[in-house]
Amino acid sequence: MQKAFGNSVTQSGTSLKTPSRLPGIRIRLEEREEHLSPYAAKSSRSAGRAIPETPSDVRTEYQRDRDRIIHSKAFRRLKHKTQVFIAPLGDHYVTRLTHTLEVSQIARTIARALNLNEDLAEAIALGHDLGHTPFGHIGEDELDKILPDGYRHSQQSLNVVERIEREGTGPQPHMGTQIVRISDAVAYINHDLADAFRAGILSDEDLPGSVAATLGTRHSQRIDTIVCDIIDHSYHVSGINDISGGANGANPEMPLTITMGDEVRTAFMELREFMFDTVYMPNDDSPLGNAARQIIRFLHQYFSERTSEIPPAKLHWEDITRRSRTDDEVVVDYVSGMTDLYAIRIAEKLSPGIAKVFSERLL
Repeated sequence: MQKAFGNSVTQSGTSLKTPSRLPGIRIRLEEREEHLSPYAAKSSRSAGRAIPETPSDVRTEYQRDRDRIIHSKAFRRLKHKTQVFIAPLGDHYVTRLTHTLEVSQIARTIARALNLNEDLAEAIALGHDLGHTPFGHIGEDELDKILPDGYRHSQQSLNVVERIEREGTGPQPHMGTQIVRISDAVAYINHDLADAFRAGILSDEDLPGSVAATLGTRHSQRIDTIVCDIIDHSYHVSGINDISGGANGANPEMPLTITMGDEVRTAFMELREFMFDTVYMPNDDSPLGNAARQIIRFLHQYFSERTSEIPPAKLHWEDITRRSRTDDEVVVDYVSGMTDLYAIRIAEKLSPGIAKVFSERLL
């Protein structure tokens, strides 16, 4: 029998009282948010939840969203989902989970420096890739081609938070969304470049000279340059007076955008184009990339014709099968929620030989 302890749950049958000091903690945390930028989202004024619930005594609503994402099964599965390199031969390549953690770190740094809501930025960052397919953007692109209405992992991430995990409405989009979008780009371009060096696809000498001159020659230097530039050119959203006494944050004529300056943006876009030409496109058109696409196509077709074979709740897919609204949704939620290894294993079991290139590589 479950008994409530404050806003948590205990399995014992003993009635426990909430310590008297706890109820004031959330209120104190919400009061702190009032000192943030006038453009910052405040958890006490969020849009609320689809399913009303008693507020936490010790956490704001954005903190609660963050914690629920961390404890979700969808978040846990990110550790076995590809970032760029499929089935890499090494232990130090970026996964979808480590990418998410890097995005969160960058987003929190920017939000904190700009006097915006750090908890909200962290929650959005931790949840931004929950809807990603197996095999990274290759898997997403293939599923997008298959589905009549297309597939976007960003929308599926919202579905995971709002419908599949179904613990609340999830973080509300605000300036935190802009922070996470730009932090995502900063993180993936830089750690994918590091992985390309690690894989021997690129060397330091291959990096365009103009990029190195503007952003730096080392991984940490490039990230620091870009993040500091974003903070500098977005500082007007902080609501804090500049050193000369001008109220930058109170200027209604300045756009409320999180952005880079022209010089750094130009170098960053050159680096992004360089990565697409030398890493992303060649990785897609490879034996592993082609096999990944074949597996996604096969799994979607197979389970579309046999939805009854999608694992029931007892096999721990209840976050997928119990929340989907239609048979088509069940299939998309199930296939997109798979990890790389799970997709490879299931596909090989159902169609022996389809994952041969992975079997030879992983064994």
